[in-house]
Amino acid sequence: MSRVGKYPVIVPNGVTVTINNNVVTAKGKLGELSYTYDDGHVVAKLEDNKVVVSPLSDSKQARTLWGTTRAQINTMVKGVSEGFKKELELIGVGYKARVEGSHKVVLSLGFSHDVNFEAPKEITLACPSPTQITVSGADKQLVGQIAAEIRKYRKPEPYKGKGVKYTGEYVRRKEGKKK
Repeated sequence: MSRVGKYPVIVPNGVTVTINNNVVTAKGKLGELSYTYDDGHVVAKLEDNKVVVSPLSDSKQARTLWGTTRAQINTMVKGVSEGFKKELELIGVGYKARVEGSHKVVLSLGFSHDVNFEAPKEITLACPSPTQITVSGADKQLVGQIAAEIRKYRKPEPYKGKGVKYTGEYVRRKEGKKK
């Protein structure tokens, strides 16, 4: 039995949710997102500002998709109303970032050249300080993917801790060589 699927998704004020066939669309102040669920196993209904997801049978596949579908719809509704953000820190001498526009960031990461990273139009990049980057948007998966791509240019190394890391991430440090 799904523990997640049995709870309804409450739609906040300012968000409109529509369900056509097996496509759920959420529209809010931060944009519009849609999700296509498997109509052979679960069904979603809109009942007085709540989206209720229920399985069509008692099979393992239906119970699995029940919780997954409810979680995806909840993430969509939260994304178009509040949004998601990931924060990155640049650690190292000379490591810095600057934003050009709202979708392009220029990174100085110790290479012989600067790295130009351009994000999709749904994502907003900001630099509150030269050593911090904030990735924000309505789509949780896309925000995480863009943050991971920026981090991939220079992952934190274990000896000095230099690199791009998530805010709050613990970098396990190693001891250097002994004489």
